[in-house]
Amino acid sequence: GGGGGSAGPCGRSLCEASEQDRRLRALFQKLDVNRDGALCIHDLAVGLGRLGLHRTELDLLKIVKAGDKDLDGQLDFEEFVHYLQDHEKKLRLVFKSLDKKNDGRIDAQEIVQSLRDLGVKISEQQAEKILKSMDKNGTMTIDWNEWRDYHLLHPVENIPEIILYWKHSTIFDVGENLTVPDEFTVEERQTGMWWRHLVAGGGAGAVSRTCTAPLDRLKVLMQVHASRSNNMCIVGGFTQMIREGGPRSLWRGNGINVLKIAPESAIKFMAYEQIKRFIGTDQEMLRIHERLLAGSLAGAIAQSSIYPMEVLKTRMALRKTGQYSGMLDCAKNILSKEGMAAFYKGYIPNMLGIIPYAGIDLAVYETLKNAWLQRYAVNSADPGVFVLLACGTISSTCGQLASYPLALVRTRMQAQASVEGAPEVTMRGLFKHILKTEGAFGLYRGLAPNFMKVIPAVSISYVVYENLKMTLGVQSR
Repeated sequence: GGGGGSAGPCGRSLCEASEQDRRLRALFQKLDVNRDGALCIHDLAVGLGRLGLHRTELDLLKIVKAGDKDLDGQLDFEEFVHYLQDHEKKLRLVFKSLDKKNDGRIDAQEIVQSLRDLGVKISEQQAEKILKSMDKNGTMTIDWNEWRDYHLLHPVENIPEIILYWKHSTIFDVGENLTVPDEFTVEERQTGMWWRHLVAGGGAGAVSRTCTAPLDRLKVLMQVHASRSNNMCIVGGFTQMIREGGPRSLWRGNGINVLKIAPESAIKFMAYEQIKRFIGTDQEMLRIHERLLAGSLAGAIAQSSIYPMEVLKTRMALRKTGQYSGMLDCAKNILSKEGMAAFYKGYIPNMLGIIPYAGIDLAVYETLKNAWLQRYAVNSADPGVFVLLACGTISSTCGQLASYPLALVRTRMQAQASVEGAPEVTMRGLFKHILKTEGAFGLYRGLAPNFMKVIPAVSISYVVYENLKMTLGVQSR
């Protein structure tokens, strides 16, 4: 008797585990219509139909794709159990986020409040209709079992709660707009909240870039001018800039860097939405590799559209006092002396840099996000400020580190024509020259100021984004 008391919690958890195993095994047998030990789309359609749960073929395809680890087009018992356990964890997250009163039940008022948080206004009568569709015992509230059973085998990869709290590309601006665009919930699309998020993100980017512009200009100068014979340090670089053009010279090139945010973000978002429609039959179906493909293509389209502004930004950052009267004068000067082709110098390394930057940034962010959700997300998918900032900083840093040599070669090619009489260089030739004269270290010139600006850039853009969201009427966390 005494031993039983101490083993109580273990006994309960073992009992719950065996009860869940029995429940899932019984469900699997009911769904396995042709008794072959695996569930295909036909089995799921017929089996769920018998249970009174009607799902579209698209929903069933999502379920099989999400759980099918060995890619044989069907789910064996182990895959089915793994899928459902993961699925139930996500459902519990949504249930907890809706249960505002923390009483283990969802009522009509809580549904109204939760949808308002997402920007959707519905009446209490409409909320009661939603409740009635799930409520088995007529109490006009839904407990966890009713919620789980109603959403049984209904795909929930893109839980609004997770999409809502884990925005990344829109919030954080580190000076490079090469990340894969964020997803938006159905409610955010329908209510027009998406454009407010983008406007808030653009404003946050403008403030963040302006605050970290001196470090960005120093990075460009070090990428172009630093070498073994001309070893620039951070303090020496700042001193040289102030001596040459005064404190205002620290912000050279920032104007056009801020101006290009709006067209680049708008083109990228529109291109991403169109490419998603080509890649997947449904917007919610995109997996991480499909998101990477769509995001990289959208980034390439946006960069191609605004690339002359990138060249102008580099030239303006490198200009000496009195060299140009402004952006237009700089553009006219380049056009008259070097021709239209000068506005696309460094285009190839820039395009090639999108894939490692976007890919590693997305992969690291998704890995950190999923690790946090698996380990710590019990009551809500909201990670809090510090977790979000840490994930954004780490993923951006990894993305930049991977694509930095290509970014350095791009900047040198953009700047190259500004040296009169200098021979034309190719990407391959420049890589060879740097490796021969400076070694691999030469491909990472300017990395220190670049990394120094990541944490302030991420922090500033987050704070400004949150404040602009409130100003624009978007519900804040």
